[in-house]
Amino acid sequence: MSALDIQANRRTRKWSRGELIARALWTLAQPLFRFSPRLAWGWRRWLLRRFGARVGAHVHIYPSVRVMIPWHLAIGDESAIGDRVILYSLGPITIGRQVTISQNAHLCAGSHDYRDPAMPLLKLPITIGDGCWICADAFVGPGIAIGAQAIAGARAVVVADVPAGAIVAGNPARRIGAR
Repeated sequence: MSALDIQANRRTRKWSRGELIARALWTLAQPLFRFSPRLAWGWRRWLLRRFGARVGAHVHIYPSVRVMIPWHLAIGDESAIGDRVILYSLGPITIGRQVTISQNAHLCAGSHDYRDPAMPLLKLPITIGDGCWICADAFVGPGIAIGAQAIAGARAVVVADVPAGAIVAGNPARRIGAR
């Protein structure tokens, strides 16, 4: 096994100059999101859209939600993103229509290639289909697609694609039923 080359990883340019500037501006704007009144759904939708997110109509995003890179985020109409959800959108995160992402869930669209000694950053997409429910404390890993109407149970660790209508639970998540 090759030794990790941490210095090579740190020297690698992971973001363009424009992306770094936009990320700095988003960091400065986050208090406007985080400290907005709970029922200010429209305000948070508007703010995310100013930073390039594609946010549908009647979407409820709670003020405690953490969005890493808004321009990598797309959320369909009538979806809800609950308290303390982490949308770690290093890569694209696409959330369909009428989706519920419950409190403390973590959608992680970034990782590192452990097979390469330089551990390069991977920005892998996550896709959540229409009508899904990602339950409390669930983790959805990078590169995962969850089919329409599927459910990831509370505290599920989803590290493989989930077919439409499936109910998965556990660590790692396994199919336990169907809708």
